[in-house]
Amino acid sequence: MYSDLLHALPQVLGLTNFLAVTIGVIAGIVVGALPGLSATMAISVLVPFTFGLDPLVALGLMAGIYNGAMYGGAIPAVLLRIPGTPAAVATTFDGYPMAQQGQGGYALQVAVVSSSIGGIASAFALMLLAPPLSKVTLLFGPAEVFWIAVFGLCSIIFLLGGNVVKGLISACFGVFVSVIGSDPIFGNDRYTFGYLELLDGINIVILLVGLYALPPVIDLLEAPLKTENAASDNLGTEPIWRTLPRMMRFWKTWIRGSLIGIWIGILPGAGGSMAAFMSYNEARRASKTPDTWGKGEAEGVAASEVANNADTASALIPALTLGIPGTAVAAVMLGGLLIHGLQPGPMLFRDNPDVVFGFMWQFLFGAILLLFLGGSLATNSFAKLLKLPRPLLGSIIIVLMLIGVYSIHGRMFDVYLMLGFGAVGYLMDKLKFPLPPVVLGLILGAFAEENLRLALRIGRGDRSGLLANHTSQVLVAMTLAVVFGPGLKRRFWGNRNSGAQG
Repeated sequence: MYSDLLHALPQVLGLTNFLAVTIGVIAGIVVGALPGLSATMAISVLVPFTFGLDPLVALGLMAGIYNGAMYGGAIPAVLLRIPGTPAAVATTFDGYPMAQQGQGGYALQVAVVSSSIGGIASAFALMLLAPPLSKVTLLFGPAEVFWIAVFGLCSIIFLLGGNVVKGLISACFGVFVSVIGSDPIFGNDRYTFGYLELLDGINIVILLVGLYALPPVIDLLEAPLKTENAASDNLGTEPIWRTLPRMMRFWKTWIRGSLIGIWIGILPGAGGSMAAFMSYNEARRASKTPDTWGKGEAEGVAASEVANNADTASALIPALTLGIPGTAVAAVMLGGLLIHGLQPGPMLFRDNPDVVFGFMWQFLFGAILLLFLGGSLATNSFAKLLKLPRPLLGSIIIVLMLIGVYSIHGRMFDVYLMLGFGAVGYLMDKLKFPLPPVVLGLILGAFAEENLRLALRIGRGDRSGLLANHTSQVLVAMTLAVVFGPGLKRRFWGNRNSGAQG
């Protein structure tokens, strides 16, 4: 089962692939260190430029950016009390007080070591859990794959949190976008509105760049960040090999936070923010000095950072094996796989084992490189990124977006389409509509339609064939549990709590 994993290692150790991961880690730290930018946005902008690259090189860049950005968010969280990424909110609780006490450098070193440990644990979880799960999914037929797609959509909608109706609308919008173009069986035009450019459907890169890259840039230009109070001039930095022995007392926190992060990453729709808060709360509860937390406790930084990095690779376990991304970044990475002709889901491990297993190794190497690159550079060099003019940065990103989208087919229609999706994404962001269901709807919509129609053709139109075996029935039961479980739980606990209060 793990022979393909070992077989993919030599290719990953090649100079080009290793260099791609290294560049990705550095770029990710830079992106994460700039408040308002995120790994999701960075990968969305990067994807169009990877068309001409080998798939493994492109995936190595994405893996490096993901690892680097998750740590990079700790830099402004510690120095400005502004989380560079949503998952770094819990890092501000103790990181910023440490910076005010002249221990900003030590706080960032704790963050980078904890991030690296969490990323390594997450990569090993991906390596150990994904191959056996892929063996099971290879036994699925069209009906089972259809129900997996439905389960994935329902998981994102109902487990993402927030307004379920808004999640459902977002997913339906994504499914609608997925059916634009020519019918895959009969060849009829669907929702092309007379535009020949839409006959081949909407390229997922255009949607990703528009939804995920443009709204943060608009926000960046609307409210430029003030960095006058940044604590980057007095970091109190020591060589990292001298501070490592002081961090060894965090080993229990690292183990606990890694397990929490891996578990949260596997759950669809949870994400690093939940993992960071859960890890922080559990570490504080287990601490012998909980009163010092929130006042500059280094263990609080360790608890937050190890968990929000432990969900990186683990979020790809359901994404690669079932096509169900656990986070928004995982959803964007699925788009990166698609543009290189790699269909996420049960067939990926059978048809492209070298690529998918090489991708796992790249996540591991990215987490290891983070310790060396971040530990040696971040405390001083990357902290200076907070001084960059925001209008200049936003302008550069917009230019890269326009060039990247135009390079897909060499036509302005794609640029206009991207700007249109950007306007939609900006409105959705302001109205608090979740974006991951849109991406998943686009990815799984056509996938579900194709397998549904194939299953019906095999059964000669008999719809009972969709529930003919136990696997399909289990998947339907899981889907119903996801749809109705949260409501029943709220009603049950609500009645119980009201009864207790009465």
